Amino acid sequence: MIEDDEKISAFVTRGLKQAGFGVDHAADGENGLQLGLSQRYDAAIIDLMLPKLDGLSVIRELRKQQSNIPIIVLSAKREVEERVQCLEAGSDDYMVKPFAFSELLARLQALRRRADSTAAEASRLSVGGLTLDFVKRNVERDGLAIEFFMRNAGRVVSKTLILEHVWDYHFDPQTNVVDVLVCRLRAKIDKDFAQPLLHTIRGVGYVLKSA
Repeated sequence: MIEDDEKISAFVTRGLKQAGFGVDHAADGENGLQLGLSQRYDAAIIDLMLPKLDGLSVIRELRKQQSNIPIIVLSAKREVEERVQCLEAGSDDYMVKPFAFSELLARLQALRRRADSTAAEASRLSVGGLTLDFVKRNVERDGLAIEFFMRNAGRVVSKTLILEHVWDYHFDPQTNVVDVLVCRLRAKIDKDFAQPLLHTIRGVGYVLKSA
């Protein structure tokens, strides 16, 4: 979420987390663009009137970098021209402030559904024979807290990112919770299989990949 209004960002972030989403927040366009280009997100909520870099420029740059992240624009501007400009720049939806959170949530969920090519793909993630089914809530190889790794398949993720996105927990260099998690995951998803999926990149983090 890229929003400079503290009250709105706090309200929306809290509501999204209660709805089961992980949320990263940036208070200006430059930091928001960096987040959008450095990580893989399911969706973005972007205000237009932002410090350092306006929302329209953020959207254009994201699309220029071939990011296909679904984007909802939040704006106090009601003019049709503004909406058309945002849609032409690459946004997928446009909401006028003030807005109802329930409508924002519904639109966000609709965008996520449309972003997946089929309903079946939307309900499943597969990496190298390891399949996570959101509807049945099971994993073929069996596992624990695997979704974050699967959404970042092939990408090295650090302990800090795992703590923040799986547990919404600020990094403590003394904690070994991630090491314990990875050990348990390996025992469940790699044991008795010739080809391991979860690999350690020393000094950096971990990566889930099939080769």
